[in-house]
Amino acid sequence: MVSDLKFPKDFIWGVATASYQIEGASYEDGRGESIWDRFSKTPEKVLNGHTGDVACNHYHLYKEDVALIKGLGVDSYRFSIAWPRIFPNGSGQLNRKGIDFYRRLVDELLAQGIKPAATLYHWDLPQALENHGGWLNRDTAFWFRDYAASMFQELGDVVDSWITLNEPWCAAFLGYGNGEHAPGKQGGMNHLKAAHNLLYGHGLALQAYREGNLPAEIGITLNLTPQYPASDKAEDIEAAWAADGFHNRWYLDPIFRGKYPEDLSEFAEVVTPCVNSGDLELISAPIDFLGINFYSRSIVGVDSSGKPISYPGEGSRTAMDWEVCPEALYDLLVRVHKDYAPTALYITENGAAYDDVLLGGKVHDPERVDYLRRHFATASQSLEAGVPLKGFYVWSLLDNFEWAFGYERRFGLIYVDFETQERIMKSSALWYQKFLASQRA
Repeated sequence: MVSDLKFPKDFIWGVATASYQIEGASYEDGRGESIWDRFSKTPEKVLNGHTGDVACNHYHLYKEDVALIKGLGVDSYRFSIAWPRIFPNGSGQLNRKGIDFYRRLVDELLAQGIKPAATLYHWDLPQALENHGGWLNRDTAFWFRDYAASMFQELGDVVDSWITLNEPWCAAFLGYGNGEHAPGKQGGMNHLKAAHNLLYGHGLALQAYREGNLPAEIGITLNLTPQYPASDKAEDIEAAWAADGFHNRWYLDPIFRGKYPEDLSEFAEVVTPCVNSGDLELISAPIDFLGINFYSRSIVGVDSSGKPISYPGEGSRTAMDWEVCPEALYDLLVRVHKDYAPTALYITENGAAYDDVLLGGKVHDPERVDYLRRHFATASQSLEAGVPLKGFYVWSLLDNFEWAFGYERRFGLIYVDFETQERIMKSSALWYQKFLASQRA
């Protein structure tokens, strides 16, 4: 039953999207090229050669999409701002038409009683800055600060909460380590340099925000993946702890403890020359909340040669081949609360891709309904355990451009026909709508 779970009256329920994944209008109103524009047009980088040129055409259909958000009954909408819309060259001349679009979007949200939650960086770096080294160039952190400060000045009076970075692990490792995401650089341990510059950019943006004495809250979103040892053997436990360092502690520790994990000595050797005096003080300045994006867990062990390997787990799997394991979300929330004591936590993304099919004008997705129901229950259990969880954003509002998978993976509560741009509420959207109504009864 949807009414079995009861959350606090001030608990924030929302949906989330990202600019490059839904906006389209890539060459309109002065928008500059992003690294994803360049990457998606590079042969064999994105499945089926898909690009975000049109995506969900949200740039033109935002009023229709806000009406859908209103219809769901959520409290808040988490969206991201496309840096190349604001500064087509990454810095320098501000593009007023880009600002105007986000002002129109925010005004529409506020008119419908929906709280705007803006993410400053969801991976669409201006290509002009990548031409100067991108996140491997420390200067990018300062350009990010200037962009952030401009957004605070332009929208600081109307945005309820700000997120500096979305998933710096992905931006750093997938972008500059294994090259699976834009800008597609494969650089050995270079991703650690990119990660530090991303975190330093977060610190600089946070400093600019505090200097503005703005009323809203500000934080950062990390994608955190619990790492479980495959057995109780010492070598498996050690491998899982190292994986936790790579995926989780390398970002949590500098933000909350002002230092990088000391047990990852190889990583420390790479990052130490990148860290200037005062960097970690800025990075670890107090944030108002930590956003967590959670999708699955990892089970880690070692093979006969001592090399780390991953095991699949016993839960059902999504279309991304990710194990469904809501229990891991509980473990993660309790662990972060216990080890790092953030003032407040939000689940800023949680959802699942399934092979949705449109039949007779409807999309029946019982797997997604079950996925959400189980994760909501886990969130409720974490509250009972004392975790300061303040909100939960479902990923995603719409089927969209799913990065290297193009349009072949559907995460949306709302089905999008990418040929006609028709939006159709899936059964999971109707379930979420009913769930939210039960919370307010």
